[in-house]
Order: sequence, then C-alpha cells, then structure tokens
Amino acid sequence: MGIPGRLTIPALGLCLLAAGSGSAFAQTPLRHLSPVTELAAASLGQIIGQVADDAGNPLDGVVVSALGSTTAFAVSDRLGQFSLRQLPPGPYLLRAHRQGYLSVRGSIVEVRPAGRTPSSFTLRREGEPSVPRVAEAGMGATAIGAAPTDSTDERSESDLAWRLRRLKRSILRDTTMAGGLPADESSFADPFEFLGRAFETSARAAGALFADISLDGQVDLLTTGAFDSPAELLQMDRTRSVAFFSVGSNVGDHGDWAVRAAMNQGDLDSWIVAGSYQARAGSPHRYQAGMSYSLQRYWGGNAAALAAVPDTARNVGAVFAFDEWTIRPGLSIGVGATYAHYDYLVEPSLFSPRVNATYALNAGWRVRGLASRQLSAPGAQEFLPPTRASWLPPQRTFSPLSREGFRTQGLEHYEVGLERIWNGATLGVRAFHQNVDDQAITMFGLRSPDGPPEAIGHYRVGTVGDASIRGVGVTVTHALAPHVRGSVGYSLASALWTDGPPPADLARLVRLVPGAVHGAERERVHDVTTSVETEVPQTATRMVLFYRVSNAFIRPDDPDRPRGLDGRFELQVNQALPFMSFLRSEWEMLLAVRNMFHEAMAGASTYDEILVVRPPKRIVGGLTVRF
Repeated sequence: MGIPGRLTIPALGLCLLAAGSGSAFAQTPLRHLSPVTELAAASLGQIIGQVADDAGNPLDGVVVSALGSTTAFAVSDRLGQFSLRQLPPGPYLLRAHRQGYLSVRGSIVEVRPAGRTPSSFTLRREGEPSVPRVAEAGMGATAIGAAPTDSTDERSESDLAWRLRRLKRSILRDTTMAGGLPADESSFADPFEFLGRAFETSARAAGALFADISLDGQVDLLTTGAFDSPAELLQMDRTRSVAFFSVGSNVGDHGDWAVRAAMNQGDLDSWIVAGSYQARAGSPHRYQAGMSYSLQRYWGGNAAALAAVPDTARNVGAVFAFDEWTIRPGLSIGVGATYAHYDYLVEPSLFSPRVNATYALNAGWRVRGLASRQLSAPGAQEFLPPTRASWLPPQRTFSPLSREGFRTQGLEHYEVGLERIWNGATLGVRAFHQNVDDQAITMFGLRSPDGPPEAIGHYRVGTVGDASIRGVGVTVTHALAPHVRGSVGYSLASALWTDGPPPADLARLVRLVPGAVHGAERERVHDVTTSVETEVPQTATRMVLFYRVSNAFIRPDDPDRPRGLDGRFELQVNQALPFMSFLRSEWEMLLAVRNMFHEAMAGASTYDEILVVRPPKRIVGGLTVRF
C-alpha cells in the first residue's frame, strides 16, 4: 500500500521514530504525547520583514514572494511590513516587486521550525541614476549572484538551496504595458516574478474598486423545522440547516445595493439568490430594481411531490422595477411592475403591474391611491424573498389538489386611503375593492379516509373560485414608549363568490375540506391585525410580534362550525452577544416561531391567509453575524 499523498514529511518521520523505538514509546505516559496536528503546526515557520524605499520610508502594496518547498505571497501594509506564515522548514527564495520601482535581486532565506525569520527589502524608483540595492537579507540570507563567502555556518547545503542559489535572474526589461504587466513577459523566463506582478495587479485593482466602499453584510447559520403540537417540538425529524449571506453598500450619495443568498441541503435541496438597488430618499426619482432566482430539488420519497416536480426540480426567476417621482411639491406618482417565470406552470410567465399616487394636503394629512394587477403562482411564497420574515430558501414541497393541476391566481386591487400624522402617531383609513380569479387555497396535513395524514413538510394547493370583495379598514400606529412601537388594524370586508372551483377540485374539497366551499350568499369578514416591535437597551434584546385574528378561518376538524374565529402569529427575538463582538461585527442569537403562512402586504387578497388550512408551526433558530 502506498503512502497517502497528503502525509507530511514531519508526520512520516514521527511514524518511523515510533516504529524504531516501540518499547520506549510504550513506556511514555499518554499525557505527555501531543496530537499530530500540534506537532505538524509546531514544525512550521514564518518569514517577517519590512519594505522601504531608499529614503527609509515604508512602502505599502509591495508583493513579496517566497519560493521553496511551497510558494507563498504577501503584500506589505502601510507600515511596509509583511508576513509569510505556515511555511515548512527549509530554504526559500524571496523576491519583492512593486510597479514603478526597480526589481531587487532575490535572496535565500532559511526558515527554521517554529521560528520567525526576518528579512527586509529596499526598493528604488525607476529612472533614478544609482544602481538598485541588493536586498538586505535576514538570518541565513544570501543574495543571488553575490560574491561567494567562506562562511558556511548559516548556509544551507541542501539540494533545494543549491538550485535556488543558481536560479537565473530575469533579463526582461522593466517596461510595462497596460494593466501593469511586463511588455516582454510572454516568454515566462521568470514565472515567479510574472506571478508576483499579476498578483499585485489584481490586488491593486480590487483595492481601487473597494477603497471608497463601506460594505455591510450579514451571515446567518440557522436550523429550522416544523411541528404541529408542543409534544413534537423536541421530536422534529425534518430539521434543516440553512446558510444565509447578505452584503450591500452605498453607491455614493445616490442609492444602495444589496445581494442576498440562502441555501439548505437534505431531501429537499434549495437555494435562492436576490439582488436589488434602491435610490436614496429625497431624490426626484426614488426608483428601485432587482431580481431573484430560486431552485427547489426534491430527493425524498413523497410520491405526490415527485409527481408534481418535473425532472425533480423547480426553477423560479423574477425581475422587478419601480419608480416613484415627485411631479410637484407634495404630489408623487409611482409606476412599476414585476415579471416572474415559474417553470412548473402551463403558462409560466406572469406580469404584475402597479401604479400608486400620494398627495400631501398639508404637514399632517396625506391622501394615497393604489391600483394593481397581481398574478400569483401556487407556491410562490416558497421562492420569492420575504420582506420581514426570516430569510429562508424553499423549505416545503407542494402539489396540486387534483388532476386539474395548478391554476394562477389573478387579483385586481384598488384602494384609496387617508392618513393623519401627529405627535408620533399615524391614523390611516382606507377603502378597497378586489376582484379575485381562481382564489388559491393551501392545505396541510390532508386526512384521507383510507390513509394517514400527509407530512407537515408537504401541502396541497387548489382553487375555491372567483370572488368580488369590497371593504374598509382603519389602522393606528404609535410609539408607545421610547423603545416600543405598536400598531393595530381592523378591516371589515364583504365578499360575494361569483363562481365556484373547477369540478375536480370541488369534489375533493367537499370530501376533505367542506368549509372551503362557499355559497352564493354574501360573506362578511372581520379581521384584526396587531404588531409590536420593542428593544431593550439594557439587555440588547429586540423582539417583533405579529398577530392576526379573523372570523373566517377554516376549521376542518369541526363539522358543525367549518369556519370560525382563529388566529395566526409570528414571533422573532434577537439577543445580542456583546462579549463576542469585535471590530465592526455584531453577533446575535435568533429565535423565531410562526404559523403565519402569507405576509400581510399591501395589495394582497383578503383570503390569502384565511384559506390556509392547518398551517404547522415553524421554528427557526441560530446565530447571526452583522458586519
């Protein structure tokens, strides 16, 4: 059997030593033995030094290369200091290069085990009359081409050192072409100098790109799962690990951009990436644009999910653009649209336009209007980035309720509102009208008479028909305390169902969820939504709570009252970890629990959340790092 290629020379020597002195090794107490990883780390050395010009001023941005048993690069900082770490012992050829300065002759440096070998360079600008100085070598250093010396105390006589001392110096000219690369470097007579120049060019380009940008980002390492009852909280067998990453920055004083991505892996592999740009408030045009792309691939054994996912994967992409501009003082108009492509639909392309207007009557009164046409695909909430909830990739599989397949929900929404602002509080009154085509219904844990309920990680999507809805609402938002802000909203809607579900969906709804079948009479829906956002500075704790109550939720387990009073909630707690913060980073522990399926967004259908049957509770926990 051959020796593995990754076995290091120190580790191999340790094995031979142990084999040659077995009795002594056996008599050595185990507590005195060090792990192999510690022995390997202890055998490595490093090279430290400084680069200066002929006047003794430190030089930054100098690329220092080391060639020996391995190859390493470093770039000097503002103090001219550089460091090459984790180097196996032995001789190394050191070189330094910076554009605009004459190259110096390389030097041989001997790296000792667990030692720090000093070395320094002095560079002169191009075009100066004097001859470039030879690099000042540190311990064990010898300049290439220097006169031989009789002292061999610190001179390495290994084969590698002998070859390094006789490595030919490049005779290429120092002239450069565009991009900072040598004009005659195509011959690669000195590949390491060429690599150093390329490394410097890339480093300088990256530095110039991000020199004036202050990046802000976030990294989440999360675990998520779902449960129906508190007894299942500690027995969740469908937990998944999720990685989330976000980075963004400003574009001068004009706006901000952000890129976000999340992924998880298991029987359901999924990921989502989104990017956006938004102009700063105060400009005549407050536009925003962005895109997102998401994929869901299922590897499990759910027959319904496998049958609904073409080629075991679903792909969703979306782009959006909105622009709101001020026509005159106090009057602004916004226009925008979203285009999305769902590959699992028969007609995959969905276009959703929107227009809104706002007019400020005076400092305290404001009138606004909204008109939109929104096309929603079944399962869209699994793929589109949320606005406030924990940022997660697609987590659940779904399939159509019947052989009718998926139907796209169409919503026409018209709204007029009046807002009054005073003393930190906002009072809003609105009137709205909606026309819904193929209103979607979402069902978890369907219980067929001849089989067990479906897993909570899978749901069915069907259609309950068309409806005409009109209603009014009032919302009050107020800062209850310096660190507490809350809101409460009430709406009353009157709905008339003008058409029922398709025959195949109707047959299954009557048998499985009879409360989802609406009659011809007009239905009144009372809805109360509350939210509380608070921050405790003493403990660095933040909490966000949403709760929604309605009298029209479906109750499939009560045949006498198929629809009645029920609620949905979302709770998120962020606890800062100040003892782990360093530099500009902020560390937090995150815990979120929710059974709310849809987000309460402006322009959404009144029945979107109401027609979610048996939504399981979803829990998310983990670590958040902001920088």
